[in-house]
Amino acid sequence: MMGFFKALFQTKQQKKQAQKYRIGMAKARDSVFGELAQMLKNNRLDEAFFEALEELFIFADMGVDTALTLVSDLREKLPKQGLQDADELKEKIVETLFDHYVKDDVVDTNLYLKGAPSVFLFVGVNGVGKTTTIGKVAKQLSDQGKKVMLVAGDTFRAGAIHQLSIWAQRTGSAFYAKDEGSDPSSVMFEAIAKAKLEGIDVLLCDTAGRLQNKKNLMEELAKMRRVIEREIEGAPHETLLVLDATTGQNGLSQAKIFDEVTNLTGLILTKLDGSAKGGIALAIKDQFDIPIKLVGLGEKVDDLIYFDIEDYIYALLADVF
Repeated sequence: MMGFFKALFQTKQQKKQAQKYRIGMAKARDSVFGELAQMLKNNRLDEAFFEALEELFIFADMGVDTALTLVSDLREKLPKQGLQDADELKEKIVETLFDHYVKDDVVDTNLYLKGAPSVFLFVGVNGVGKTTTIGKVAKQLSDQGKKVMLVAGDTFRAGAIHQLSIWAQRTGSAFYAKDEGSDPSSVMFEAIAKAKLEGIDVLLCDTAGRLQNKKNLMEELAKMRRVIEREIEGAPHETLLVLDATTGQNGLSQAKIFDEVTNLTGLILTKLDGSAKGGIALAIKDQFDIPIKLVGLGEKVDDLIYFDIEDYIYALLADVF
């Protein structure tokens, strides 16, 4: 059974990360995928089982298309007359998930650093944990010896500027901001100039997230991107959409909107530990050709970790199998 789970975590670091997923995703595993364990005890592969499995996957925020595709694969693989061995049935479900999501080619989820300064642009609606995520990324990069600058591009909320300044102090990062109401593009322009003078390795740039003013917000983000591109060739090197995992399918529409304007290079899924469903990462992987780079599995700085699809699937199904 465990042969499907990457030879189980050969290094201490791999085991530590796998355990973070397992602990962080307990809520989703208990509330939704625990129900799968009960279904499997019946050993019945009738149409009622497959319909219930579709409903469970949809309720888990995998999305309708994802759920239908996975269950269709299972209908083809599993014997029509039913199985007497529950373990064999469990293995087939895990095998189908891995066949569908774990490809031969390895998706690079590392953050892309090229030259100095590298520019990471963080986008997303208000309330998803964007500023906190920037602070956690700053801490990780600082611990790697990088000279980091936090840039307060959300000039429409004084609270956002203040919160980002606190994270700069906590992480020992440089900080650049202008007064509330300033033009965000001018903030980017001046921050880049300052970063070049001070030998900054990475700029982490916050942005506004007022999706209710979608047209203005998107025009603003497009302008900021043009300024960054003009000042540093190849920048922004990362454009990262921060999504709240607890918003479920609403996150998919956010990804579509932001990708159209900003050409996303990656997603950061926050509050995965707070989601009672937890399947949203699978829906994202099905619908978008955008890698999930990081996931938040708790409140601590080191609970923001690189995304690993195998660890993720294992965490969803650990207690089921």
